[in-house]
Amino acid sequence: MGLDSRWNLRIGRMTPGPRNLITDVPGVRVGHTTLTDGHVQTGVTAVVPAPGNLFRDKVMAACQVINGFGKSAGLVQVEELGSLETPILLTNTLSVGTVLTALVRHMLEENPDIGDTTGTVNGVVLECNDGLINYIRALSVTEASAAEALASAAEEFAEGAVGAGRGMKCHEIKGGIGSASRKFTLDGTEYTFGAQLLTNHALLRDLVVGGDRVGRRLAPEAPGEPDKGSVITILATDAPFSDRQLKRLCKHVQNGLALTGSLTSNGSGEIALPFTTANRIPHYPATDVLPFRMVHDDALDEVFRAVAEVVEESVLSSM
Repeated sequence: MGLDSRWNLRIGRMTPGPRNLITDVPGVRVGHTTLTDGHVQTGVTAVVPAPGNLFRDKVMAACQVINGFGKSAGLVQVEELGSLETPILLTNTLSVGTVLTALVRHMLEENPDIGDTTGTVNGVVLECNDGLINYIRALSVTEASAAEALASAAEEFAEGAVGAGRGMKCHEIKGGIGSASRKFTLDGTEYTFGAQLLTNHALLRDLVVGGDRVGRRLAPEAPGEPDKGSVITILATDAPFSDRQLKRLCKHVQNGLALTGSLTSNGSGEIALPFTTANRIPHYPATDVLPFRMVHDDALDEVFRAVAEVVEESVLSSM
């Protein structure tokens, strides 16, 4: 829905997409499973990057560990090959293994060749620790929870304390799932850039909203407690970037986080994963040389601005 309609607050100067969500990027879908029962406050969120069979028609991707307190799965192969071949699942720290198993089962059902006539699959699961709100030791997330999130993926989805964001805190108040999008033009063609964040980071006294350091007023006498939270940033676009350029976009995520007052402490885990739907990589190529398009690096400045704007707004939307 966007902060401008909810809070009469406009973030940045670029134009949002029609939903102001990551799903403004054509083909991207998001689904949630939310578990809420007494001390159990957790869940799973699924980001489906593109339509069709992702294993057979991969999307180009990259990743960046800004600060490394994290227990994610699948980033090594994304870093090495520059591609993504499954949906991205988000959950709590102790549920990564369970959710990864569910994701593997999902991919095996779609692809009878995996682990048989071809190699295995690289599932991507990212996490934050919701143990301050959720009783994380209960291991409440099941494979069925992950399957439900995948099955419910759609263009419209809720933000806030839903899915993987149910038990998260952001700036010491309620965090969760936040999303935003921006439009930009290259050579007369309009493209979309979107973000979805899982926020569980930063301190109240540092909070900045639209350039206003509101945290100083909300927590003027706050003790110097360390920030031990994390934030996962997923970026999506339909513009034709290379995996090298996607890696560059990752490094600008910190600009958006800083605009909301995040200082990225030692005990936090900030991980970014961008992908583009424009350059697809076939699992079974018909030729050794693949067709490939790439934006010129000189045209990236407006995209760097888009990264900062969608990350900043997504943090605030998650609250």
